[in-house]
Amino acid sequence: MPHLATWSPRCLYHVPTRDRVVALTIDDGPDPAYTPEIVRLLDEHGARATFFLISGHVPGADSIVTDLVARGHELANHLTRDEPSIRLSPAAFGVAIREADRVLSRFSSLRWLRPGGGWYTGTMLDTLERAGYRCALGSVYPYDGGATWPPLAAAYILANTRPGAIIVLHEGDARGARAVSILRRVLPELRARGYRLVTLSELVALAERAGSPRS
Repeated sequence: MPHLATWSPRCLYHVPTRDRVVALTIDDGPDPAYTPEIVRLLDEHGARATFFLISGHVPGADSIVTDLVARGHELANHLTRDEPSIRLSPAAFGVAIREADRVLSRFSSLRWLRPGGGWYTGTMLDTLERAGYRCALGSVYPYDGGATWPPLAAAYILANTRPGAIIVLHEGDARGARAVSILRRVLPELRARGYRLVTLSELVALAERAGSPRS
């Protein structure tokens, strides 16, 4: 299963477990056009997700973010703008972490951070860890950020999902419509296979209770 960046044990890619449980993560929201539909689909299939939100997308969408938390979904930090974090200077990266934290922590406590674009350096990991975060990427990435055909992306997810996987999807603009289409295909099939879809923190906690190490 491909990683989104150069691997480091300091960043979470998957959780070793034998249980049929996986984490669903959704980047780049909130999206007023599609986040409510994504949430409706998750509710319909008894699934929860971790939403990596961009703080610059929150103004005007406060009620959507509040609803995510009320429905048991997890919020996480995806910085302030939709841009590759690797291109930011160390100082600018630190500012973006703090600014996003200031906005998002009004709604919920935050634990996870995903650098924009998925690439990182050791210096970036140092910076986000000092801010109280842990880096989280994923193990099942269907390249839906581009113009990927939803049935193909869904087939990729279903072919590569294993216990402890972390699935990465995107919303915002046309990506939101693709995410909805992908989830309509993936959620019922994963449920039929006996999988539970949970938040990142729930996945880690389940593995810890079972005595599995994190990676």
